[in-house]
Amino acid sequence: MFYRRIQSPIFALLIAGVFAMAAGCSAGTKQGAESETKKVTLILPFKSASLDPNNDYTPLRSGVTETLVKLDDQLNLQGWLATKWEAKDEKTWSFTIRDGVHFHDGAKLDAAAVKSSFQRGLAVSKTLAGALKISSMEADGQTLTIRTTEPHPSLPSELVSPYASVVNAEAEKKMGKEEFNRAPVGTGPFQVTSFTPNAEVRLVRFDGYWGGIPKLNEAAVKFNEDGNVRAIALQSKEADIVYGIPAESIEAIKRDEALKIQSISGLRVHYILYNQQKPLLQDIKVRTALNRLLNRESIARDILLGNGSPANGPFNDKLPFGSQEPVPIPDAPKAKALLKEAGYVEGADGKMMKDGKPLELELITYKARPELPLIAQLMQSDAAKAGVTITIKLVDNADVYLQENKDWDLATYSNLTAPRGDGGYFLNSAFVPEGSLNHGHIHIASLNEIVKQLNKTNDSSQRVQLTKEAAAVINREIPHSYAVFPNLVVGVNSRITGWVPGREEFYILNHTMDVQ
Repeated sequence: MFYRRIQSPIFALLIAGVFAMAAGCSAGTKQGAESETKKVTLILPFKSASLDPNNDYTPLRSGVTETLVKLDDQLNLQGWLATKWEAKDEKTWSFTIRDGVHFHDGAKLDAAAVKSSFQRGLAVSKTLAGALKISSMEADGQTLTIRTTEPHPSLPSELVSPYASVVNAEAEKKMGKEEFNRAPVGTGPFQVTSFTPNAEVRLVRFDGYWGGIPKLNEAAVKFNEDGNVRAIALQSKEADIVYGIPAESIEAIKRDEALKIQSISGLRVHYILYNQQKPLLQDIKVRTALNRLLNRESIARDILLGNGSPANGPFNDKLPFGSQEPVPIPDAPKAKALLKEAGYVEGADGKMMKDGKPLELELITYKARPELPLIAQLMQSDAAKAGVTITIKLVDNADVYLQENKDWDLATYSNLTAPRGDGGYFLNSAFVPEGSLNHGHIHIASLNEIVKQLNKTNDSSQRVQLTKEAAAVINREIPHSYAVFPNLVVGVNSRITGWVPGREEFYILNHTMDVQ
């Protein structure tokens, strides 16, 4: 077996005890507990050091903030804090802001408030500024007019981003930036009562919520990067909803009648990212060789245990713009042949060598998504068959590490590639030179031209075609090796009613969620 799983009952009990003590959950979260307070506890895999609503997803996921536009369960755009919008010309958009909405501090939501919120977001988030491309805004009652620096037909879909959360920027001036980023003032069904960075957010319902009084009284959102600990918390009833359940825990959870597993086809892909700051990885023959070493079928079958499918490109093949190319088949002899074409020779020990040095690569991974270190181990094992030595380095925060360091070679990574029902987000963020997710410094001129054309195109059928063309270029140039389309696997206590997880992974706590 190419990897080991820790399966110690004593270890599990110890971890469960430690987690329960740390959690300090109230009786309201336990199965069968009697309490007048309706409360749920949610556990997410990734830590949040700040609740800055323009740089972190947690405020939106926690029901603290909302956006002008959102996705429905079919991934179509629908109004949220905006009731309608229209393009006045190729650079001008008009949004009608929902009337009768108030922030948590009682301030009214109008176009001026949204304008101030966006000004705040553009100032603190380069990612948001790059996505929205706003040159100016005008507010008139409930009408907000946005002018962009260039034709921007996808602006409404960009406003789905959690970073485009609408907040009361005037409240920040009174509270101060630090305090505001610990308890942002939004329009959502819940407001923050306390925040412990990287550990927990505590929430209470907002009775003035425009959509109706929330069913829950309280909620807690906890962060834990250890998948085993998250699973144990669900099984011990210390948590009601847990995202990122490890595949090996699913069957045990299903045996508990009080619990259920939601495993749904998602919009995410797990992949290997190549650092093209390294001359070695600028060689397409080397990248192609490594791509032929990735055993996608084994990842889906043996690591995800069937909760996902082998990837044939960046976009799930169930999407309109997903690739219909066959899944690449692992081929170690072909990989060796490609490396020889790139100037490597096979040594007496079977190791690939160049200029007297063995081909050795460092692969970065992280444990918040428990399958990624296992994918790293599988690739390490299969690469050895082709004479390639891979060392694995585990880091706490992959984004920070990849941004701040240039000496890594490969990285396991995971992204929502179509979180707004469209491929434009991923193409702009992961491949355009200034993109926020372009950690490998990818620059493909032909791809950049397609993305530019996509950004100017409003017709949906043309956008689908352009996205397919972009995916074809990506599969040919191999800036990434796409491994698997993982299912979104969420563990849920059966006491939860009025809620199901969404494929977009944005909207979790809401005003309709209830408990039995």
